[in-house]
Amino acid sequence: MKSTRAERQALYDYHWRLSSRRFLRENPLCTECSKRHLTVAAAVVDHIVPHDGNRELFWNKKNWQSLCRTCHDTFKQQLERSGVHIGCDANGIPLDPNHHWNSG
Repeated sequence: MKSTRAERQALYDYHWRLSSRRFLRENPLCTECSKRHLTVAAAVVDHIVPHDGNRELFWNKKNWQSLCRTCHDTFKQQLERSGVHIGCDANGIPLDPNHHWNSG
């Protein structure tokens, strides 16, 4: 059964704020910027696989990544909408693992 927006939002409570701050202290750089050989401070703990209210997935730290605000608010939201990972690394290679340049 799909959770409501209110149920998903309720997970972002005081315990989440403490846990996410700790995670950012331990992982201070943006994961996506690092893939492009850029050093950018992270500001958001992102769920790699959207949790959609699933508490187990929500609290699984293996499903967390540190992102800067720009990566979170642009590429990640587009990825969740379209399923395509936009952008290239410093060598011009597409970041999307499903891009035809990355096969083979």
